Amino acid sequence: MSRIAIGCAVALLAACGESTGSTNTASAPGITGTEIKIGSTQPLTGPAAPGYSEIAPAANAYFQYVNAHGGVFGRKITYEYLDDGYNPTTTSSVTRKLVLQDKVFAVFNALGTPTHLAVVDYLNSEKVPDLFVASGCNCWNDPSTHPYTFGWQPDYTIEGKILGQYIQQSLAGKKVGYFYQNDEFGLDGVKGLDQQLSSVATRQNYVPTNTNVAPQISALQASGAQVVVSFSIPAFTALALLTAAKLNYHPIWVVSNVGSDVPTLTGLLTKFSSGAAGGQLLTGMVTDAYLPLVTDASNPWITLFKKIHDQYIQSLPWDGNVLYGMAAAYTFVQAIKAAGRNPTRAGIVHTLETTKLTGGPGLAPYGYGSSNHLGYLGVQVATIGADGKATTVGPVYTSSDSGSINQYSGTPTTPPSNGIPS
Repeated sequence: MSRIAIGCAVALLAACGESTGSTNTASAPGITGTEIKIGSTQPLTGPAAPGYSEIAPAANAYFQYVNAHGGVFGRKITYEYLDDGYNPTTTSSVTRKLVLQDKVFAVFNALGTPTHLAVVDYLNSEKVPDLFVASGCNCWNDPSTHPYTFGWQPDYTIEGKILGQYIQQSLAGKKVGYFYQNDEFGLDGVKGLDQQLSSVATRQNYVPTNTNVAPQISALQASGAQVVVSFSIPAFTALALLTAAKLNYHPIWVVSNVGSDVPTLTGLLTKFSSGAAGGQLLTGMVTDAYLPLVTDASNPWITLFKKIHDQYIQSLPWDGNVLYGMAAAYTFVQAIKAAGRNPTRAGIVHTLETTKLTGGPGLAPYGYGSSNHLGYLGVQVATIGADGKATTVGPVYTSSDSGSINQYSGTPTTPPSNGIPS
C-alpha cells in the first residue's frame, strides 16, 4: 500500500472516531493526551436560574467522580460552564469564547431553548459537537441542517402528546386551558397537546421577562378551565400557582417535567410568598418523568447519583435538577468512550449516529441515528401527593413528533458496579 493510501486509511479511521492505537494523542481541539475539555452555557443567574443553576455543577460532580476513577482512557474531563443569564445575546458571546478562546472539544448540555437557538447555527458552521442540549425543543432534531447537534431529554411535542393523552383518558369531560412560554419551548408543547385535545378553553402565554402573570391566570379562570396545562420554567410555574391561589382558583395543574421539580417549586413558592405558601400548592399536580424518581431510594441509579451528590456537591439540594445533570453527564461519558481512545469531532457524531447507546438511567430509549438526533423518546406520567412525593401512573409511553403513542416494553437497567460506563 502506498504512503498516500496508508495516510488516507488512518485519516478515515480518525474521522469515524476509531482508536488507531493504544496511545493517547491530541486528536482534536480540546483533546490532549491527558484532557477532554468541554464547555457549556448555563443560566447561573436570571429568570431560569432557580433550580437550573444546579444542573452544570451536578454534571461536573459526575465528571469529577469519573476523573477520580481513572477518567476516560486515562484522560480527565474538564468542564467549563459559563453564565448566560438566560439571555440569548450573552449566550452568543460566551459560546464564541468557549469555541475560539477556550477551544473546547464540544459544547455539552447547553441550557435553554431561546438561548441555544441563538448559537446552534454557529456551532454547526464551526463543526463543533453540540451534544445533549438541555432543552426539549424538537429543533435539535434536524440532522440535515444541524448535523453536529443532538438533543437529550424528550422533546416537548412528544411530552405534550403523552400528557394530552393522559388528560383525554383520565380527566375526560373537563375544560382545559393552556399556560405556556411564548417561544419554541411552549409552542412545541402546545403542538403535542393539540394532537390529543380537540377543545381548548383558552390559550395563555407569558414571556420570561415579565413576572406579572395575573392577566393570564385571570383569563384561565374566566374561561372555566378546570385543567391547566403549563409548559413553564420553575419560576413561572410558581408564579402561576401563587396567582391562582390568590384568585381562589384551583384547577388541576398538568406541568411539563422541566417546570415541576418539587424541591425547586417548594422553595420558590415559599420565597415568592414570603413564607405564606409552600409545597401544599403542589398537591395533585400531574407531571411526567423520563428518569427514575428522585425520591426512590430503592433505585440503584438514585443510590449512585445520591452518593456522588453527597461526596462532591453536598451544599446543593438533592432534587431533579441534580439528577438531570448527572444523568446527562453519564450519557456524555458513554458517548465519548464509544468514540474510541482518540476521538475526533466528526467521529463522535458518527458514533452517536451508528452506535446504539443503552444501559443508562433513562426510562425510555434514545432515538439517536443517522436521520434522528432525538434523545429520550418518551415519558411516564406522575402525580404529586400531599407528602410532596411523586408517584408514577401507568406505563412508560414513547412516540415521535407525528407518530402514534406506544407503550414501551423495555425493562429498567442497573448501573455498572463502579458507576461508570464500560
